[in-house]
Amino acid sequence: MKYSGKLKALDEFEVYTPSQLRAFEAQGTELTNDGLTSGQRIVSRICSLIAAGIMIETLFFKFTGAEESVYIFSKMHTEPWWRWGQGIWELLASIGLLLPRWRWAGAILTTGAMGAAILSHMTWLGISILGDHGLLFGMACVTLICGFTALMLHRHEIPFTAPLSYW
Repeated sequence: MKYSGKLKALDEFEVYTPSQLRAFEAQGTELTNDGLTSGQRIVSRICSLIAAGIMIETLFFKFTGAEESVYIFSKMHTEPWWRWGQGIWELLASIGLLLPRWRWAGAILTTGAMGAAILSHMTWLGISILGDHGLLFGMACVTLICGFTALMLHRHEIPFTAPLSYW
């Protein structure tokens, strides 16, 4: 095919792909360095603090072998090893949620740990454990929601992944 000289050569053609920052600027929304709006940043901090606070509160019971913790893990036939493993998992998740650079990792660990806790409640343990009227189950649900919210807000920070969308 002959090149007529009136059209640019396609070798120099670049597809326009706006960054998340430019897309938000076009909407008139101000972003911070981490790609979140100020409202999203506040929600992320609140959710991270709630989830980390709940998990840190339960660490004492897991590591000291409180009656309720021993009962839970004995009923699942994983006492004491998984009680300690779950405690370490939740400690790492809490630390990740409290450090802004690692919030995405803490959110992933939180979502996994609380998903497993809710699944355990719905299969082996039941909602109410030793007369707590579902308090532990409710705390697991709140922590899962907060961890998942933080994960969705920080999903673009996860290394080695490509975002599916910018919503």
